[in-house]
Amino acid sequence: METSCSFLSCDHDDDERSWTMEDYAGAIPRWCPGCGDHAILAAVERLLETEQLPPERTVFVSGIGCSSRFPHYLTTYGFHGIHGRALPIATGVKLRRPDLHVFAVMGDGDCCSIGAGHWIHAVRYNVDMVALMLDNGIYGLTKNQTSPTTPQGHPSNTQPKGSHLMPLNPLSATLGVSNASFVAQTADWMPAHVYATIAAAFRHRGFSFVRILQRCPQYTDDLFQEAVRNPNLVEMLVHPDGVDAPELEKIFKNRRVHDPKDLDMGRHLAEPFDRIRLGIFFRDESRQRYEELRHQRIHTAQERIDRLNEEFEKYAV
Repeated sequence: METSCSFLSCDHDDDERSWTMEDYAGAIPRWCPGCGDHAILAAVERLLETEQLPPERTVFVSGIGCSSRFPHYLTTYGFHGIHGRALPIATGVKLRRPDLHVFAVMGDGDCCSIGAGHWIHAVRYNVDMVALMLDNGIYGLTKNQTSPTTPQGHPSNTQPKGSHLMPLNPLSATLGVSNASFVAQTADWMPAHVYATIAAAFRHRGFSFVRILQRCPQYTDDLFQEAVRNPNLVEMLVHPDGVDAPELEKIFKNRRVHDPKDLDMGRHLAEPFDRIRLGIFFRDESRQRYEELRHQRIHTAQERIDRLNEEFEKYAV
């Protein structure tokens, strides 16, 4: 039987339905107890409820890794792709269906290793979607191999005597790509800040890159342990146009006012420091978005010649 519309094509502006966090919950998560993925999933479900995003118009795309099980644990549409390919798939979905709310969920190896080329170009294309990079500094699902963000000296199955190189800095790398428009960092042990950061990323028009610091309870459980125990080792970046979680003010008293429009300062603050910095490092909604540029009229060679001739005749004596 033919119908005039479907969930994938109807205009839902007059949609009177409502959803709770439970409505977005899919299969029971099978992450290890203590994994930060649980807190991140809860923050995402809270965002979906707050924004009342229709499940059939929301898509989560992932690659390979523990974090990439995300689509299975939500009742939205999902695409569990292959290693390092979450971003090109998510980009394709958004370009073909700009009416959908698209999220890409990746691990540190997924994004910064095999997916690094896609990561750079996704930033440059600035397509309107949210990219969450869950960074626990290790390949956890495949059982303890060094990743690009593994701390120098941390032992793994691939480098038993410790990682040889300094870790890659995802914030500096993203801020160094032309046309970057939103770069932020949060941490799994601060659920309120995780939610506020993801919410700001969702409301941004453009490609929103959020690095979420987390610990793998099996292989990197001590990665940020000092900062977890000592709030003085954390510095919050605050600004009226940034991210703030008022309930954390009494705990995290190191607060730096940073205007997210200041790219140079954002790059400076992203460099290694004796404290972990959390917040929005850069945001600029005026950056070009590929999905809008591609629909602009492209003049043919003859049209350009005719236009030049018109300009020449206008100014000819």
